[in-house]
Formats: sequence, C-alpha cells, structure tokens
Amino acid sequence: MTELLEQAIAQVNQLPAEAQDAIAALILAELEDEQRWDQAFADSQPQLAKLAAKVRGDIRAGRVRAMESDAL
Repeated sequence: MTELLEQAIAQVNQLPAEAQDAIAALILAELEDEQRWDQAFADSQPQLAKLAAKVRGDIRAGRVRAMESDAL
C-alpha cells in the first residue's frame, strides 16, 4: 500500500461509520468503473485493428488526403 493511501485510510478511520461506508462505496464504484473501461477497451481491440487496417488501405489507395488545420 502506498503512503498516500495509508494516509487517506487513516483519516477515513477517524470518521463515523456512515461516512466511512459512503467513502468505501465511492471507492468500490470507481474500481468497478475502471474494470468496465479496461474490459471495454480490451474487447474493442479486434474492431480497432480492423479499422486501422482499413485506414492504412485507404491511405495506400490514395483515398485519403491531408488537410490543413484551418480547413476544419
């Protein structure tokens, strides 16, 4: 455990049980959300690879042209 996390937990330990539970719920929700994002990213790799291959093919075939930023 990092020193910063130890400090945070020490401070949370000083709070009433209701506040501790609220903070714990926030932490658990954040961890769950992070796991969902990690899984979604991992699951999207085949689609991203297919899209990248299509773009590379479009570039090779000359179907892509460079744009200046002021043209946007």
